[in-house]
Amino acid sequence: MLKQIKNFLIMTLSITIMAIGVYYFKFPNNFTFGGVTGAAVVFAKITPLSASMFSTIVNMLLLVVGFFFLGKDFAIKTTYATILLSVELLVLEKLDPLTHPLSNEPMLELIFAIALPAIASALLFYVGASSGGTDVIAAMIVKKYAHVENIGMALFLTDLVMIIIACFVFDIKTALYSFVGLVVKSFMIDAIIENIMLRKSIMLICDDKDVICDYITNTLEKSATYVEARGAYTGERNYIVFSTLTKKQAIELRSFIHQNKLHAFMSVMSTSEVFGKGFSSL
Repeated sequence: MLKQIKNFLIMTLSITIMAIGVYYFKFPNNFTFGGVTGAAVVFAKITPLSASMFSTIVNMLLLVVGFFFLGKDFAIKTTYATILLSVELLVLEKLDPLTHPLSNEPMLELIFAIALPAIASALLFYVGASSGGTDVIAAMIVKKYAHVENIGMALFLTDLVMIIIACFVFDIKTALYSFVGLVVKSFMIDAIIENIMLRKSIMLICDDKDVICDYITNTLEKSATYVEARGAYTGERNYIVFSTLTKKQAIELRSFIHQNKLHAFMSVMSTSEVFGKGFSSL
């Protein structure tokens, strides 16, 4: 229950960050990267619908696709995220109507239009949800059924068509800004996800395995594996302990060894691909 509450709090924060980035920085500048919100910029120009209203309608339609292809757990989270994003965009449109960009610095606003939705999307993918739209089609369905592991590349391929359309609807300058935003956002999402998922692979060589293994299993609540070994130089018997921890837990283990003056050699390697009990599912 606590984990579910935490996930929904993360989702709420993520959607709010995304709504601010989309409404205040993407829509006023006609940046067309980013799936449905990018398409909304184009269709708001050529139809009576506002960008917020178009995003709401299309997100609801694409949400139905998620129900059929991505399972109940994903559908519940994405439904919440999609409805919340649509509501927040409509509320912002009513409370603070925008007729022009916030500043005369399109590059500065492009940075915020990239960074805020990218951070939000990465956090949503981390808790197994999305904000709807082409996130459902590209980053989740394609990843699941076509085995495309690079989420950023999947988003890039599905959003590229909007950039091409923008060349004809808006001026070439806006289209070029949008293309830069699309490329940077695609790589930024992958970088943020990889940093969030980063884990530490630990190898310890020690004389007393019991104290260290007890701390790992009982205090850090992770598991460890040990094997007997002998030093090549001294020939003395010792133990090699293997474990995989979060960054915070690795620091805590290092501090524990230092504070208790344990005779141990510790090697730490970073990894973002960890599967098994306590981590990602296989």
